[in-house]
Amino acid sequence: MKKRINIRQIIFIILSVACMVIIFMFSADNADDSSEKSGRIVEAVVKIFVSDYDEMTPEQQEEILGRISFAVRKTAHFTIYMALGFCVSGVFSKVKLISVNTPITLIFCFLYACSDEFHQSFSPGRAPQFRDVMIDTAGALTGILTFVILYKTILIIARRKGNTKIT
Repeated sequence: MKKRINIRQIIFIILSVACMVIIFMFSADNADDSSEKSGRIVEAVVKIFVSDYDEMTPEQQEEILGRISFAVRKTAHFTIYMALGFCVSGVFSKVKLISVNTPITLIFCFLYACSDEFHQSFSPGRAPQFRDVMIDTAGALTGILTFVILYKTILIIARRKGNTKIT
């Protein structure tokens, strides 16, 4: 019996590819462009959370910027891979927490993170870091778990309301 791809799977394939393209584009940035992009976010975070920044010494400001920059960059890794894990999870026809699909999705995201770090090594001023692969993989796992929990919750609610068409 041949299985057909449903509209949900098509949408999640498109979203997964979009996430992968975005990741690829960010990894293609050289160090200066990457720092400039994250620097804008760092400045916004500093303005929101560090009220006495202007009164600090230049050394203190530099330390604050370094810490916030690190947090922003690693949060970006985690978040984009969380989105990828979420989207790749939606591609599978059977959604279960404990099934072969969960490790397959996680391994796929891990391998993509490895290839992303390798790709990044060709961008001037950038270097691959295994720590980033682990952060990416943790983000992907969070996305997978979020998808499964959300999907199962929607199924339970739909079934209680008598809608049996959702699968």
